Amino acid sequence: MTDASRVWMPDTFFRNEKIGSFHTILQPNLYIRIFPDGTVLYSIRVSLTCACSMHLALFPLDEQTCHLFVASYGWTKSDLVYEWYEKGPVQIPGNLSLPGGFNLGGYGNQYCDVKTATGEYSCLQVDLMFARQLSFFIVTVYIPCSMTVSVSWMSFWLDHKAVPARVALGVTTLLAMSTTQASIQNSLPPVAYTKAIDVWSGVCVFFVFSALLEYALVNYASRSDAQRAAKQKERKEKELELCAFNAEQIEDSSHTHSLDPLLRRIEGAQFIPPASIYPPRLPTNRVSLWMRNFKFAAKKIDVFSRVFFPSVFAIFNCLYWSFYLTREQQNKR
Repeated sequence: MTDASRVWMPDTFFRNEKIGSFHTILQPNLYIRIFPDGTVLYSIRVSLTCACSMHLALFPLDEQTCHLFVASYGWTKSDLVYEWYEKGPVQIPGNLSLPGGFNLGGYGNQYCDVKTATGEYSCLQVDLMFARQLSFFIVTVYIPCSMTVSVSWMSFWLDHKAVPARVALGVTTLLAMSTTQASIQNSLPPVAYTKAIDVWSGVCVFFVFSALLEYALVNYASRSDAQRAAKQKERKEKELELCAFNAEQIEDSSHTHSLDPLLRRIEGAQFIPPASIYPPRLPTNRVSLWMRNFKFAAKKIDVFSRVFFPSVFAIFNCLYWSFYLTREQQNKR
């Protein structure tokens, strides 16, 4: 039977439905079967767009649970009661493919009776658990952001005198990260809390910006090194002039020195610098010995950044993935 008007039907509706439509090509997609024991099977094909409230604090490492509510619009529970069929009330096809990067993680059914000012109404609830496919976001978000951050570290291997190259590299990577972060935000609804993807993109922008600030520090240190080298050169020139003056004094007063070699050695001891008597103390720490090989502070900053930035970024990755992959999803209706 396909004539629904010949069978009484309750005023069933979907409480969280936003858009719905029936399928009528070529004929209305419905059928009715009446069994000898009085059971009536009513089947109809309906397409629905339903509202689903999501909590995106773990996005894109989240799992969402959406609900479908079936109830009577006008008949109260004293007149009409909905009950789930005992054997397989919810059936999902095995080859189900979902758009939007989701996988169906599970499903269930329960009751959702509601009491209002007009009475108590019977309600059926279907729970659909959706798991987001992380591989899509790893390829399109996480790997590109990590590559952009790594490219910003290439400036640490460039000479600090190559100002155009280092500034252009830092500004380009910063603009690339800002564009990526803006595109991520435009694809998501605005929420009042911080998402997992916001933490990742924000930290990546911070690392790229820090690499740009590192060159500002290197540039300042290089100018300080130049000033320090000029002062050392001037100090050495004065020391040479003083040594020449002392040599002239020795020649003028050579006739007053004693003929005894030991006395002459004692008399000339005042011209021996103290640094030549005691050897300089070398640091015993390997890191200090390694950093001592670099003469200028600007070079030391670059060498230190080559190790510091990747190490901190690796530690951040360990903390980020261990925290968000083990955190439980908070589902809110």
